[in-house]
Amino acid sequence: MSRKRTRSRSEEIISTNSPIQPLQMTSKCREAPFCDDPQAIRNRDLCNYSQRITYEMACSGRAARPIRVYADGIYDLFHQGHARQLMQAKNVFPNVYLIVGVCSDDLTHSKKGRTVMNEFERYEALRHCRYVDEIVRDAPWELDDEYVAKHKIDFIAHDDIPYGSDSSNDVYAPWKAKGMFVATERTEGVSTSDIVSRIVRDYDIYVRRNLARGYSAKDLNISYLSEKKIRLQNKMHELKDKSKRVMGSIGEKKDDMIAKWEEKSREFIENFLLLFGRERLSNIWNESKGKILNALSPPSSPYPPGSPTSSNGDFDFSEDGEPPVKSQRCDSPTPPSSSSKNYYSIDDYSDEEEELSEMTNGEH
Repeated sequence: MSRKRTRSRSEEIISTNSPIQPLQMTSKCREAPFCDDPQAIRNRDLCNYSQRITYEMACSGRAARPIRVYADGIYDLFHQGHARQLMQAKNVFPNVYLIVGVCSDDLTHSKKGRTVMNEFERYEALRHCRYVDEIVRDAPWELDDEYVAKHKIDFIAHDDIPYGSDSSNDVYAPWKAKGMFVATERTEGVSTSDIVSRIVRDYDIYVRRNLARGYSAKDLNISYLSEKKIRLQNKMHELKDKSKRVMGSIGEKKDDMIAKWEEKSREFIENFLLLFGRERLSNIWNESKGKILNALSPPSSPYPPGSPTSSNGDFDFSEDGEPPVKSQRCDSPTPPSSSSKNYYSIDDYSDEEEELSEMTNGEH
């Protein structure tokens, strides 16, 4: 399906019959010129610097020409604090032509230390700030009358914190005394030093990031072993992130998975009960129990009906607890065969006769 937006009928009428035409880009944005560019020289020549402009005159907006305000600095790692300071300098008076002086690398390294950006990068960063009208390269650390007159500077804008040098405790003190100084406010919580501190604190993170983006160990000034170690850490972090994404996707599908599991479990239980209901399970249990009992305790040999050891041979006692009187022995109605001489039935053979027989045999 095409995502191309179709034109409505009203838009077609406006485009064909309406006198409204598309906006023509007539204005052009350009970078701020350097002080030795022809445009900057022309602006400086048009300035009548013979008339001194006071602070009250500049604030009132009655000056016959733009007020030339000068701001200087290093502007390393150009950030929002720099931009806000320049915005304040641009808006300190109603009609301001803002000139920005940027110190060179040699001067900055000797006075303050090494910079992250070189002087060319810092010049270009300032040239593309919309508040800046002109750039002065290789600006001095301390201003003198000759420099101020050369660039026709009316006021100097900077924060009010004293900046010392070898010859003075505050390089802006002479201009404050002459009434040619306007103070700007610093932006709290952001500075070049703060940004450098963040980089140093998170050094390992930025090294891993740059290695992942294709920088070599030589570019980052690290050893071969450090490079391999960091690349291994990158792989571990990639696996960790991938695991988090997988767990997150599982978490999103968790409710759906639980619902499906409950449905399948319910279906399984219903099928199980249909095959093995309560009655069926009871029958299976009773049958299994009987088989187990038969296997563990097989039936014993049968005993005669009158045997004392028989399970059915219970004796009946009289009410006074005396055992019943034995019945007299009776001869068998039929004589025994020749092979079974002196044969007696088990029921007719008493204990007294057994003892008498043992005594008789012993005497003989």
